[in-house]
Amino acid sequence: MVVLAASICTKSGKPVISRQFREMPRSRIDGLLTSFPKLIPANSQHTTIETAEVRYVYQPLEELYILLITNKASNILQDIDTLHLFARVISDLCRSADEREIARNAFELLGAFDEVISLGFREQVNLAQIRNVIEMESHEEKIQDIIARNKEAEAKEELKRRAKQLEMQRREMQKRASSGLNAPGGYLGSSGGYSAPSYTSVPRFEAPTPPRTSSPAPAKAPAFKGSGMKLGRKGRTAELVDVMGGELTVDETPLLASPPAPVEEPVAKRDELAGLPAVAHESVHVAIREHLKASLIRDGGVRSLELTGDLNLSISDPAYSKIRLNLTPAPHAPHELQFKQHPNVAKFGPSKDKVVALKDQNRDWPVGQKPLGVLKWRLASKDESLLPLTVNCWPSQLSSTSLQMNLEYELEHPTLTLRNLLITIPLPDGAYPTIADGYTGNWSLSSSGHALDWTAELVDAEENKSGSLEFTVDGTDVESFFPVQVSFASSDSMAGIKVGDVVTVAGGEEVTFSQDIVLVTDEYVIS
Repeated sequence: MVVLAASICTKSGKPVISRQFREMPRSRIDGLLTSFPKLIPANSQHTTIETAEVRYVYQPLEELYILLITNKASNILQDIDTLHLFARVISDLCRSADEREIARNAFELLGAFDEVISLGFREQVNLAQIRNVIEMESHEEKIQDIIARNKEAEAKEELKRRAKQLEMQRREMQKRASSGLNAPGGYLGSSGGYSAPSYTSVPRFEAPTPPRTSSPAPAKAPAFKGSGMKLGRKGRTAELVDVMGGELTVDETPLLASPPAPVEEPVAKRDELAGLPAVAHESVHVAIREHLKASLIRDGGVRSLELTGDLNLSISDPAYSKIRLNLTPAPHAPHELQFKQHPNVAKFGPSKDKVVALKDQNRDWPVGQKPLGVLKWRLASKDESLLPLTVNCWPSQLSSTSLQMNLEYELEHPTLTLRNLLITIPLPDGAYPTIADGYTGNWSLSSSGHALDWTAELVDAEENKSGSLEFTVDGTDVESFFPVQVSFASSDSMAGIKVGDVVTVAGGEEVTFSQDIVLVTDEYVIS
């Protein structure tokens, strides 16, 4: 079958939208559509009309007609099946089949038509596949959104649990303090008369200094020096109350612990774009997002490496509705990079210059709408040289009860600047690390699990290209240090995708635009 055009027209032959799949002048398609209603015989039950040159396969659509214009040698059964698929696409994308609704959704309809017919021949697609292409939704993005919501819900539940626990401790201390004041031997004796009070020795504190007590203090976790987050840090007075078991009094007034400091919200994961500089939006704004997944072998090598990216365009000024985007040549771009354009965007030509523009240069980009995804790319490889950052993990057994871990990171791509680097190393159960001097960045104990968080705010090719950390810990199994998880963010594209300039289609005049590039790690694991 060869479909020359797919059109929607009124009953008088006025075209609403039309997509030509073979070269033909506009006057030709206007003439075919204008003569179409005159060819429909009265009281006919057929949905096909043949002329000396073409065949019409049509279907009424309320006050409109949807029709395919094919050559006479085309398979009519396949044409009718294709026509029904077009009708289902229209009913799926439009709330009603009137002229105004069709014109409003013309951009999406023409994109769907291109998915059904390519160069006049039917593609093996169904309605679900077409809907998926038009929506351009990402399954991985949905999964990440679900994971983020689950983490937020877990953090809120943990805050509620901690608040409830602190409230129970406060009530218990009040109960103990009140029971100490109501003990026998006060001002009133058993006979009701006055008797000399028998005072108990109550220490008075002019300043919060540690009291002398013979009762052993409860065991506490060792304190660690680091710059990490501290949840609910108690004051010195509250620590004295804990040591005395909640019975510390001054001048017969219960000295209770001060209200606990508000528990801080968990620090956002470094892969949530925290700390990247904001970009002011111009009338033409380009947003480039890249997501990196990598599974690395601790002794060197790559199990899997996948980079996915997309370029989104948003235009707020109708004066810039006819533009094209010229991408900057990337001499060091990976050869395995695969590109995929929006159905209405022209494919890249054979030359090295990559231009993002509409297939039909007479059409306009959508204005004042949500950002439109116009380009996607993907890279899947096991080439270790493509890694932006290498982390060398070197565990060793110091003695029968002690382990040592040496770590070193190094930037491999000098064109990238990484921010908010976070390396999380699991620790043996019940063991706490001793950090050697001379480490790079900051470290802290992870609040989400028994692990060590090693952070660096900036990694670049100038003065912060590499860093190291060494610590010892009690344990017997070096496997307890793995898997090591790494996350970071960057304002540079790992694939080298960047818009060099934006120009108008008609005169080639440069247009002021803004560009926001973000690279994040969805998964970066060493095991």
